[in-house]
Amino acid sequence: MQAIPLVATTRGYPDTGNVIENLHLGSIAVVDVHGRLLYAAGDPHYPTFTRSALKPFQALPFILSDGPARFGLSRDEMALLCASHSGEEMHLAGVRSILDKIGLDPGHLECGCATPLFYEFTGQPAPTDRDWTPLHHNCSGKHSGFLAWCRLHGAPTRGYVERSHPLQAAIRAALAEAVGIPAERMPVGLDGCSAPNYALPLSSLAHLYARLAQGSADPQLGGAMGLLFDAMTARPDLVSGTARTDLAWMRAGGGDWVAKIGADAVQAIGIRSAGLGIAVKIADGNSRALHPAVYAVLDQLGLLDETRRAQLEPYRQPPIRNARGTVAGDIRTLFSLTPAT
Repeated sequence: MQAIPLVATTRGYPDTGNVIENLHLGSIAVVDVHGRLLYAAGDPHYPTFTRSALKPFQALPFILSDGPARFGLSRDEMALLCASHSGEEMHLAGVRSILDKIGLDPGHLECGCATPLFYEFTGQPAPTDRDWTPLHHNCSGKHSGFLAWCRLHGAPTRGYVERSHPLQAAIRAALAEAVGIPAERMPVGLDGCSAPNYALPLSSLAHLYARLAQGSADPQLGGAMGLLFDAMTARPDLVSGTARTDLAWMRAGGGDWVAKIGADAVQAIGIRSAGLGIAVKIADGNSRALHPAVYAVLDQLGLLDETRRAQLEPYRQPPIRNARGTVAGDIRTLFSLTPAT
């Protein structure tokens, strides 16, 4: 199977109507808690680099080692282990607290430096007189958890992002066991934060999130899944940040939905009450096409009531504006989910 056109961008005038200008292809998988494919669009088994959608599961070795209790991490700090945060003060303070509890400092983070995402998503100009540190990187929470595992197990803190490091071996083994795929069959690539990242079938990513949404009811990883789900849904603002989509999806879900975006247009969502896992990938990596596609999936699955529609309306069919702010077109979805046979 192949990716199909999921989303189009259009251009036109009010009196002439809009004409399709660009097409964004992609694939979607919707599965149940047993991993059974229920609905699809395109190739539901498309091998997809999971990017930041993998973060909760990269935290598994630390969670399974009882790391949060050993270091006294709070629920909010566990949310940051799963975060692609915006570098707001609440995020920075939380990561500093984790590092303090494990006896390290931001200089030990190996994620690199990046301008906080807060500025991109709020449309505010980033200060030009600031020097950004690894603490500001959106992955610094995940990396603080990596360092915590190293401290817990007496492993070297230097080079913890290398594939040969014991931490990365533990993550690879835990992930392989969780998805039921031999580690050697999971393609590996270098992520934006320098840690290894893995490509999984889109349906396998959806299954992970269906299970994450069940929390402690998951038969294999219940305790760990429960801690991760509770942390992420209690503090979606720490998992993401102001004006971010993961915050919007989880707030609309009201504690029933767990959501995590990944770079290059990957989105995973777990729905506890419906027992569903959803994974969406836009083939060209364009995130402007991702958000209307996710809205359409939620809508077609009957998960949007009047209140949720109102909350998520900005993502349904966003306008495209020119430099003067005039509407020049829109971003609209083209697909209908197909029931699996």
